[in-house]
Amino acid sequence: MSRFAVWVLAACVLAGCAVNPVTGRREIHMVSEEQEIQLGQRYYGPSRQSQGGDYVTDPEVVKYVKQVGAKLAAVADRKLPYEFSVLNSGELNAWALPGGKIAINRGLLVELTSEAELAAVLGHEIVHAAARHSAQRMEQGQLMQIGSIFASVAASAYGGAELGQVVGQGAQFGSQMLQAKYGRDDELEADRYGMKYMRLAGYDLQAAVSLQEMFVRKFRGGEQNWMQGLFASHPPSQERVDANRRTMAEYGGPGGNAGVERYARAVAKLKRAAPGYAKQKQAVAAANERNFSAARNLADEAIKLEPREARFYGTRGEIELASDNPRGAIGYLGKASSHDPGYFKPYVMAGIANYEAGDRTAAQPLLEKSMALLPTAPAVYYLGRVNEDRGDRAEAARLYKMIAGSRSALGRDASERLGRLGGTTQAAGYSQPVRTASRSEYESALVIQPQLDSQGRVWLAVGNRAAVALRDVSLVVGVVDPSGRTIDGPVRVGTGASVITPGRSVRVRTPLGPYRSADALRYVRWRIERVAAVQ
Repeated sequence: MSRFAVWVLAACVLAGCAVNPVTGRREIHMVSEEQEIQLGQRYYGPSRQSQGGDYVTDPEVVKYVKQVGAKLAAVADRKLPYEFSVLNSGELNAWALPGGKIAINRGLLVELTSEAELAAVLGHEIVHAAARHSAQRMEQGQLMQIGSIFASVAASAYGGAELGQVVGQGAQFGSQMLQAKYGRDDELEADRYGMKYMRLAGYDLQAAVSLQEMFVRKFRGGEQNWMQGLFASHPPSQERVDANRRTMAEYGGPGGNAGVERYARAVAKLKRAAPGYAKQKQAVAAANERNFSAARNLADEAIKLEPREARFYGTRGEIELASDNPRGAIGYLGKASSHDPGYFKPYVMAGIANYEAGDRTAAQPLLEKSMALLPTAPAVYYLGRVNEDRGDRAEAARLYKMIAGSRSALGRDASERLGRLGGTTQAAGYSQPVRTASRSEYESALVIQPQLDSQGRVWLAVGNRAAVALRDVSLVVGVVDPSGRTIDGPVRVGTGASVITPGRSVRVRTPLGPYRSADALRYVRWRIERVAAVQ
C-alpha cells in the first residue's frame, strides 16, 4: 500500500467518513460542519470588504436578492445558516464561502434578465456550500496547508500588500477560497442540484440553460470583465450547457416562474445608475493617467447622476489625494463614509489625507476604524508613522514589521524605517555584535519554502524580508498526514552562522524523507524557535 493510501485510510479513521448531504456519496470529512460554519462567519465580513463592500445605495434590491436566496435555501438538501449579500462591485461575479455565506455583485445583477436566472446563480452557489465544495478543496490541501487553516483564524500578523489590498491572514485565506477555480465535477454538480432547488422553488429551468449559453458566448468572446470575474472561479463550457439541458429534461422540461417583469422592476434603479458607474470608471482611468482635471469632472458627473452612491464621493476624494491635495480630499471622503459607514476604504483614505495634511490626531482614529473593518497595508503603515512621530518607537516598529519586506512602496519604506528604529546594518563582513531577537520580532520577516532534492529529501529555503541581515535561525520541522498527525520528525534544524542578507535566502537540509512525490511538501510543518539579527 502506498504512503498516500495509508494517509487516506488514516484520515478516514481519524477524521471520519460521512455521507455528502447533497450527493449521497460517502467521503472523508476532515472539516466538520461546525468548522465550516465558523470559517464562513469568520471570513464573510473581510471577504465582502475586500470585494467592494456591501451595496447600500438601493436597499430594496438587496432585500429582493435575499428573498430569492431564502426561497432556494428553504428547499436545499442541507440546512445551514445561509446568508445572501449584494456587493458594490461592477465585476461580474458571485461566490460562496463554507457554511452558506453567499454574495453576488451588483455588476452581475445588471447582466441578468430574469428572477429565474438570478435563482440559477444563487442555487449554484448554495450547492457549492451545501455539497462542501470549498471544504473539500481545503481537505485536499489545494488552498492552504492542512493544519494551518484554523490557525489563520486567530492570526494577528499581516503581510505586505499594495494600496487597498487585504493584508490580514484571515482575509487572505477568504480571498484564496474565492479565487480558487472549482473543478469540472464541482461545477456540473452545482449546476445539477442548483436546478433541482430551482424546480422545487417553482422556477423555470430554461433560465439555467440560457444563462450557461450566455456565459459560453461571453467566454468565447474573451470579454475581459467576465474573464476576471465569474469565469475565473466558475469556468463555463458547452458541456455544462448540454448537461443542463439533460437535467431540465429529467425534471419534465421547461416551465415555471421566469419572473422577467418582477426582476426588471427590482433592478431598475441599478440599471438607471449604470451611467454613473461608467463615469466613475472613466474618472479612475483618467486619474491613473494623471489627468486630474478630467478625473474631477467625470467624478462630479457621477455624483450628479447618483448622489446617494458613497463610492463616487470616495473616488472624488482619492483623486484629490492623488493630486497632492489632501485637505481637499477630506470632505469628500467624509461624505463617502457618512453614506456608507460600514465600508473600510473611506476611513483609511481619510486617515491618510489627514496625516498628509498634518493632522495626526485626526488621522489615528480613522485608520483604526478602517483596521477594525479590514486590515490593510496603508492603514498599518500610516499608523506606524503616527506612532513614530509621537515617539512610540516600539509600537511603530511592531506596525512596520507587519508589512516590511513587501514589494510595494509602502513595504519598502516600512523596511527602511524599521531598520532605522532597530539599528543600522554594518556591511563589512557582518563582524559587528549579534543581537538575539525574540521569535516574534523577526518571524514575519522569514519566508520558509519546503523543497525536495533529487533523492526526495526535504530541504527548507529560508528567505529574509527584513531590512537587516539575519543569522542563527533555528526551526523545528516535521511532516504530518492529512489528519494533522506527525509521521516524520519533528527534528530541529538551523542556518547556523550563515548570514542571510536582506532579500536573499539560504537552503537548510533536513533528515526528513525520502518522498517519491513533491505532493508531500504540502504536509511539511515548521515552527521558528530562534533568529538573530546582525548589527
